[in-house]
Amino acid sequence: MIQRIQSIFLALAALCTFGLFATDVAETTGPVPSSQVFADAHLTVFDSPLLIGGVAAVGLLTVVAIFLFGNRRLQRTLCTVAVILTLAYAAYGAMLWYNDSASTEAEAEPGVALPLLTIVFAALAARYITKDEKLVRSADRLR
Repeated sequence: MIQRIQSIFLALAALCTFGLFATDVAETTGPVPSSQVFADAHLTVFDSPLLIGGVAAVGLLTVVAIFLFGNRRLQRTLCTVAVILTLAYAAYGAMLWYNDSASTEAEAEPGVALPLLTIVFAALAARYITKDEKLVRSADRLR
């Protein structure tokens, strides 16, 4: 049952989320000692415990949701929670970036796109879970 399309979308969302641990979100040309976020010239998930917790929580939610194929309602709820948490940690990361003294010198890195991809994949998974639920209900009516 793991071959369903929503399982693939959930796996892609998990990969994008856990990919944030390996990529930079923003980078300056050099270390900025007066900056809290860009003191090492990189904005990463590891710059804030809230970011680490949010990213880890979303990653775990999407991985757990893959294996809850028997409970589609809970699976869809976990997808929705993952989207909301992704929006929350992305907004917090953006706030850290733009409120920093070195934000004008910083340039975006490929890690900026990963939360957006996570949102898209989790939303697509929720959509296909809903379709699957409707299909099962219609098949039950035929019995």
